[in-house]
Amino acid sequence: MATTHAGGARPQAAPAKVALITGASRGLGRVLAGFLAKQGFALVITARGEAELESAVKELRPYGSPLVAIGGDVTDADHRRRLVQAAEAWGRTDVLVNNASELGESPLPPLVQAKRADLLRVYDVNVLAPLALVHDALPLLARSHGLVVNITSDAAVGGYPGWGVYGASKAALDLVSKTLAAELKESGVGVVSVDPGDMRTKMHQDAFPGEDISDRPLPDVTLPFWAWLLSQPPIAVSGGRYQAQAAVWEVPA
Repeated sequence: MATTHAGGARPQAAPAKVALITGASRGLGRVLAGFLAKQGFALVITARGEAELESAVKELRPYGSPLVAIGGDVTDADHRRRLVQAAEAWGRTDVLVNNASELGESPLPPLVQAKRADLLRVYDVNVLAPLALVHDALPLLARSHGLVVNITSDAAVGGYPGWGVYGASKAALDLVSKTLAAELKESGVGVVSVDPGDMRTKMHQDAFPGEDISDRPLPDVTLPFWAWLLSQPPIAVSGGRYQAQAAVWEVPA
């Protein structure tokens, strides 16, 4: 997909804050992009679906924040470099949200029946690509003393039947997040895991094909959490694993 610029010509002055969000065309990523645009963040957003990404651009454009949308797959090294280069044009990255995720086969199979190709694809999207994007964006993150947000799941700790492939990848991502938080502390970069909780999204519907998931809340339910998290100094929250739909959030002791 060709790069899409929205919100008019890119301003000469660097924006106060910049966010890079993967999986931003729908669900949680789209809601978070809208929230950050309203806060005045310049945005670099990406997703695989061209039509959905263009729809997100049209929704975000009225907020007036500088915006670059680049379609592609986060497992592609060239695509990741294009994302980082877009942020480099503004000289900083204050928030990197690794939201793009792969569920795996649907209906969800028992773990012992999971196909090797499926496991490799899920781990590539959910673990290796986020780590690689942190690597590529680290100079910008360090310059801004930014925050990396890795989107995890309760499946990482639940041991739910059928969720083994996805859950194991998110458990690995949790460990990656905690390790990076320790390793990047001296550079001033914070790293957190965020479990957004059950939500009414396409991915959740894919996990339960044909079932009614209308009882799940929309991703907007997480907005109070994002307002809290992004008001904290990145290093203060770094190393934490947060539940966005929890009643209370606390900075790690």
